[in-house]
Amino acid sequence: MNSILGISAFFHDSAACILKDGKIIAAAQEERFTRKKHDSNYPYNAIEFVLKYANLKLSEVDKIVFFEKPFLKFERLLETYVAFAPKGFVSFAKAMPIWIKEKLFQKNLLFNKLKQHDQNYKSDQNIFFSDHHLSHAASAFYPSPFDEAVVLTADGVGEWATTTVAVGRNNELEIKKEIHFPHSLGLLYSAFTYYTGFKVNSGEYKLMGLAPYGNPIYEDKVKQLFDMKEDGTFRLNQKYFNYATGLTMTSKKFDDLFGQKPRNTKNEKITQFHMDIASSIQKVTEEIMINLVKSIRKEYGIKNLCLAGGVALNCVANGKILKEKIFDNIWIQPAAGDAGGSLGAALALWHIDLGNKRFVNPKDNMSGSYLGTEFNQDEIERELKIAGANFETLKYDEMIDKTAQFLSNEKAIGWFQGRMEFGPRALGARSILGDPRSDKMQKNLNLKVKFRESFRPFAPSILREDLSTWFDINVDSPYMLLVANINSDKKIEMNNEQKKLFGIDKLNIKRSEIPAVTHVDYSARVQTVTKDTNNRYYDLISKFKEKTGCPVIVNTSFNVRGEPIVNSPEDAFKCFMGNNLDKLVIGNYFLDKKKQKKDLLHDYKDQFKLD
Repeated sequence: MNSILGISAFFHDSAACILKDGKIIAAAQEERFTRKKHDSNYPYNAIEFVLKYANLKLSEVDKIVFFEKPFLKFERLLETYVAFAPKGFVSFAKAMPIWIKEKLFQKNLLFNKLKQHDQNYKSDQNIFFSDHHLSHAASAFYPSPFDEAVVLTADGVGEWATTTVAVGRNNELEIKKEIHFPHSLGLLYSAFTYYTGFKVNSGEYKLMGLAPYGNPIYEDKVKQLFDMKEDGTFRLNQKYFNYATGLTMTSKKFDDLFGQKPRNTKNEKITQFHMDIASSIQKVTEEIMINLVKSIRKEYGIKNLCLAGGVALNCVANGKILKEKIFDNIWIQPAAGDAGGSLGAALALWHIDLGNKRFVNPKDNMSGSYLGTEFNQDEIERELKIAGANFETLKYDEMIDKTAQFLSNEKAIGWFQGRMEFGPRALGARSILGDPRSDKMQKNLNLKVKFRESFRPFAPSILREDLSTWFDINVDSPYMLLVANINSDKKIEMNNEQKKLFGIDKLNIKRSEIPAVTHVDYSARVQTVTKDTNNRYYDLISKFKEKTGCPVIVNTSFNVRGEPIVNSPEDAFKCFMGNNLDKLVIGNYFLDKKKQKKDLLHDYKDQFKLD
């Protein structure tokens, strides 16, 4: 049995994964264990988990691989500072000590960290390094259901590359084309994330969620920031940006172009201006991605497309690419950001460097992305008792029926079942659930349960067999990475007066038969659910359909704003007792908020740093 440990760390979203004979056994992000969102530290806990799940000691692991090459990244930083000198000295002075002390000598750093897991681990000869974008591309191609595919990776920046095109055939994968730093679609989008007052490398999905409330009236100004060729390649005009050497994302010229300074989150609310800015950059991002995709389809003539990198988490753009029908088939890596780099590095080492054959699963090889921790009934019961929880034990059918009934009564329910998801989306294992038919559910979940911005949308989980009846899409979307429009017969059109309302005010308008998951532009981020990937979740939605006629439920991550998705039963109970969830279902254990000890209730709003 050959084993490979993959690691991503030290920048953001640290993670670890383990392969056995090329099969993905376990993968998890460090944030789930430390309770620090986007934790960038060495993933000690994640490594401990994947080793334990694989029943391996570190000294028994054949090879260890890191997701990028630190010397190449250091080269890029130095060359960038030299090119922009003397500009950027403050940034340079802040970055260099950390690099010289830690990041540059990463093999030695990793070796010393790894020894903490196993005193019998005594040599660094089995530590390898992968290229950042190759790790991304491998994470998308090798688990995909395709023998052959073009892989488009777009993110902020790896070592030098920001956008790459790779071609994968069987077990081979080769990067063919690259766009290099500072020209980056990911950093362009992050610049607008910063400009609208959201946190870079965290709030990009908020920018995407804000976009439908605005109009793309600044599209032409956004296009002044870069030069785009017909094939989708682009060059950013650096006079508008400050990310290469500065401490901010944008420059004064950027502010002058759009007429305002970046939003100050302390004293400045989101206005129609910020909504229109969000709409504009979203539309331009979609155009760039579609042009790139059209170009590579024409150049390589391959019918299958894989997507990876942080930009691949832009599910609205993904939906537009799908709708254009440029490629016959699309598969998107569910952990498309840096966390997935741990998996990609391991797969690249197994297939490319070691030359091992590939097994292609007609669905994919991510097992629904349920690759994280799991707890048996005894472990759940033990943690609940230690926490002082009051619970009842139900038979399986009774648990499913009771949960579905409460959902149909517009109760918000914490749902904790099976293995934790790998990637940023809750997929029905660590989820908060609600009734999509309720016109109050979105507002209540945002403000009273999640403690977050009211404009944030929620995703529908739908039985795969009912998908095309409700949405304008008919392909598998198990990882919640595609946006589709709701079918016209399910819509409730706004009248002229309603259309004139200020963006956020449109939230209060019932727009479809499932208003809790229907965005103001009649779209939704769809997750399809099948029995073979998540039996419990499928049974629950089926029971809800039986009671209501609706095969859809609201699915959002089990956490509050600023908190990573819950990992353990203890995490779930703490979250449950600190917000306005009505019920909690963990395994076959059912908890009612009204039956819990009053002294266990606590204010959860300020437990986590807001993202």
